[in-house]
Amino acid sequence: MGSGPAILSLKDVRYAWPGRASFALDIPDFTLAASESVLLLGESGSGKSTLLSLICGTITADAGTVTVAGTDIASMSAGQRDQFRAEHIGLIFQQFNLLPYARVLDNVLLPLRFAPLRRARAGVPRETASQLCSSLGLPADAIAAHAGMLSVGQQQRVAAARALIGAPPLIVADEPTSALDAATQTTFLDLLFAQVQTSGGTLLMVSHDARLAPHFDRVVHMSDITRIGEGAL
Repeated sequence: MGSGPAILSLKDVRYAWPGRASFALDIPDFTLAASESVLLLGESGSGKSTLLSLICGTITADAGTVTVAGTDIASMSAGQRDQFRAEHIGLIFQQFNLLPYARVLDNVLLPLRFAPLRRARAGVPRETASQLCSSLGLPADAIAAHAGMLSVGQQQRVAAARALIGAPPLIVADEPTSALDAATQTTFLDLLFAQVQTSGGTLLMVSHDARLAPHFDRVVHMSDITRIGEGAL
């Protein structure tokens, strides 16, 4: 488990959905330490997606602080948040969000186009991307292919490589194993954890699947850190 300074910290965060001022999400305190792997469990409607949006800065809190890698992103403009997210947060989406007609390495390299500091950390970017893909279990023929030609499991590994390249300090994964069988889930998680550990990153994975819990340093339930509903504000 990570024991370093907090990579992510939410303090007294409150967010009311537009047009629903009386229906709000309230997060008194949520913190991730450096190099920690945390599974955040919650059912549909528990506020998981809203929490991820607050962490990534795609929405901003009505009150409180959201600090990523020592920076309060709530104090930034929208453009500054976009740039900060590109540099500091690697995202693995539930639907992967790959460019199907682009080749695998071009998909992996895409975040570096918007993040010069992250690009500098990647060394020789194309070589690093290829090494990441290989380390995540992608065969050479898959690495050379267009992303849309790959299996679901292979596309997921491309999405993971894209999140990891350039060693962002925080990796956020949104239900990335939901389309996989149990054996493939385990293989993917083992490979993902190994690469996150190598890069020194912190992993926050959001899921509804409690069976994933043994893989993580810590398990947090949405109900433990949030209040949601009428009067939360």
